[in-house]
Amino acid sequence: MNRKNIIVIGMVIIVAGIVLLFARPWQKAKSPAVDKAAAVNQSSQGMANMPGMAAEKPQAAETSSKEQPGEETPTIEIPLEKQQLIGVRLAKASVQPLEKIIRTVGKIEYDERRLTTVNTKIEGWIEKLYVNFTGVYVKKGERLADIYSPELWATQQEFINLVRWAKSADRKALRTAGTGAEPDLAAMLKRDAELTLDAARQRLRLWDISDDQIKKIEESEKPIRTLTIYSPVSGYVLQKYAVQGMKVMGGEKLFDVSDLSNVWVIADIYEYELPSIRTGETAKIRLSYFPAKEFSSRIEFVSPALSSETRTAKVRFSIPNHGGQLKPQMFTDVQLKINLGNRLAVPDEAVIDTGLRQIVYVDKGEGVFEPRQVTTGVRGEKMIEVSSGLKAGDRIASSANFLIDSEAKLKGVEAPERGKKGAPAPAAAPSGGHRH
Repeated sequence: MNRKNIIVIGMVIIVAGIVLLFARPWQKAKSPAVDKAAAVNQSSQGMANMPGMAAEKPQAAETSSKEQPGEETPTIEIPLEKQQLIGVRLAKASVQPLEKIIRTVGKIEYDERRLTTVNTKIEGWIEKLYVNFTGVYVKKGERLADIYSPELWATQQEFINLVRWAKSADRKALRTAGTGAEPDLAAMLKRDAELTLDAARQRLRLWDISDDQIKKIEESEKPIRTLTIYSPVSGYVLQKYAVQGMKVMGGEKLFDVSDLSNVWVIADIYEYELPSIRTGETAKIRLSYFPAKEFSSRIEFVSPALSSETRTAKVRFSIPNHGGQLKPQMFTDVQLKINLGNRLAVPDEAVIDTGLRQIVYVDKGEGVFEPRQVTTGVRGEKMIEVSSGLKAGDRIASSANFLIDSEAKLKGVEAPERGKKGAPAPAAAPSGGHRH
């Protein structure tokens, strides 16, 4: 053995000694808990290997053993300082009387119930025209035109002959009354003459000849050359069809006369507003012609048909026209106030309409807002009915809610849809909305 080998063997011995020196303290430093865990592990493995014994699974972590909490309602927090900065105002949902105001434009028209047509029942020619332009005011009984009619002339001649016959029969009855000769025949002739004369008078009356004219013909025994047409009512001549010298036929229209002491106001109501309209509702009517005057009237009639062009229905009012200051075709402003009854309502600006849903932000306190889907009903004056989603007393954001909504969108907070998990159950809103 040479010197080199002796040196190598010595180095190996030294290294082995060093390893043994450090290995013993490491074994002593082992934790009794680790030994115990190892022993338990070996024991469980041993029991698992025994026939008929199932191995126990190790206990799960503490966090996983607890039940997971239910999904919370999504909210967004807006600090009070930031609320003041963006101008957040709060409003309370409450049951209150709801009114709806409908504003529209109307137009003054003639009262059709006071429109009269003047015509003639005989054929003839207009010899004289007393009213020769439209718009003139005529009084009841005022002359309008004189008509010459050959047929009327012949009828008057027959009437005059009957008058003469009746007078002759009356004289004959008087002569025979004192003599006692054929009293029954004379009385019968007198009675027949009177009956025939009364029938002729009635015929003239049916041709619109007045009793004064008939009396004049009867006393003078001379026919009247022309028949005078009188105005049956007082009013304005709206249309004049008669012309001097023209031939007229029986039943032909000569004049249209309207009494403007009362006029109509015809207003247009849009289709979506018609469910609120009822006969008898009170309206306020104003005209630019009378800026300081207001007329009050009630709905008399609602048209049963819609206009295909404007999708509106005609609604009619009636107002007195003292002094004739209201002119047909004048425009008016019509305001209808509709009582919708007691309903759960909030300010209309508090509801965000996305087109598919209506969202409000409910104040939960301490700057926390909950986005909530609601169902809206009728709209009132700056108020809107909430039929579900809120209850009386809920506080909601009534201004700057679009800024709150924008902040919620940036943070991914949205109102859950109805019927889905996490969505609040619909709140029953008291309606009480029966109209009186």
